Amino acid sequence: MADEAFAAEPSMMEKFSENLHNHGSSSSSDSDDDKHSAVNTMKSKVYRLFGREKPVHKILGGGKPADIFLWRNKKNSATVLGAATAIWMLFELLQYHLITLLCHVAILVLAVLFVWSNASTFIHKSPPHIPDVAMPEKCVLEVVSVLRHEINRGLALLREVASGRDAKKFLSVVMCLWIISVVGSWFNFITLFYLVFVLLHTVPMLYEKYEDQVDALGKKAMIEIKKQYAVLDEKFLSKIPLGPLQDKKKD
Repeated sequence: MADEAFAAEPSMMEKFSENLHNHGSSSSSDSDDDKHSAVNTMKSKVYRLFGREKPVHKILGGGKPADIFLWRNKKNSATVLGAATAIWMLFELLQYHLITLLCHVAILVLAVLFVWSNASTFIHKSPPHIPDVAMPEKCVLEVVSVLRHEINRGLALLREVASGRDAKKFLSVVMCLWIISVVGSWFNFITLFYLVFVLLHTVPMLYEKYEDQVDALGKKAMIEIKKQYAVLDEKFLSKIPLGPLQDKKKD
């Protein structure tokens, strides 16, 4: 009997140590879960510029265009930006015209293909393969659908602003249009389009790299803007009579 009791003692000690180990591991796993949940909560509370919830890559549409704008493939991004720079220099610095360029390129391509097709019988080589190029209906319909959706959104925004229901949105739209008009008076359309293209190749990439610092500065700027808007609203905007759509909504 003493031997059996002595033999049973190690098993009890093993159970006790096993329970102690399980309790420690469960408590550590619980603490890890708490830490992860706390980190996720802190991340969700971080201010993002313009209320951004998706990554920059998703906001730019994802796929190859977003990869080019964010310089995921430096060779492709540099090639696209270099081609845009060459086109801008051709039109702006050399004063070349778009219609003239398209006509000259078409003449050159047609001349090369025409001479190659007729000379292939004399030089005993196969004629050039000219593919049958046609625009797919699905692609055209998708582009038109996207343009239609964006145009309708813009028209709805303009209607909402003109109705006088939101003074803050009215001031924002007027300020944006005024900034665009000032910038547009400095450059012509081609230069302005090129500057926007360059900004798309630089601003998203820099923002993705330094998004925490930019978001922190943006938070401070938004707080200051809200303070100034509150003062403006108290002194002027609150005294503006509401539009008829707002009165109907209250009724």
